[in-house]
Amino acid sequence: MEKFSKLQEILDGMKSDVDKFYQKEQNAAGTRLRKELNNLRRLSAEVRKEIQDIRNSRKAGTQTNQ
Repeated sequence: MEKFSKLQEILDGMKSDVDKFYQKEQNAAGTRLRKELNNLRRLSAEVRKEIQDIRNSRKAGTQTNQ
């Protein structure tokens, strides 16, 4: 659950840069957005792997209990 909170923090932190890039046309904000999107991608991949590992361990535990 900690990683989901971190994902939300990153998204919340991007709000001002989204406005600056699209509304105020500040290119530096676009650079920061791309950096944070890359961080989101990496963290999302970690969360996805963690979920898959937990799912697989649950399946393995269920099969041995039968």
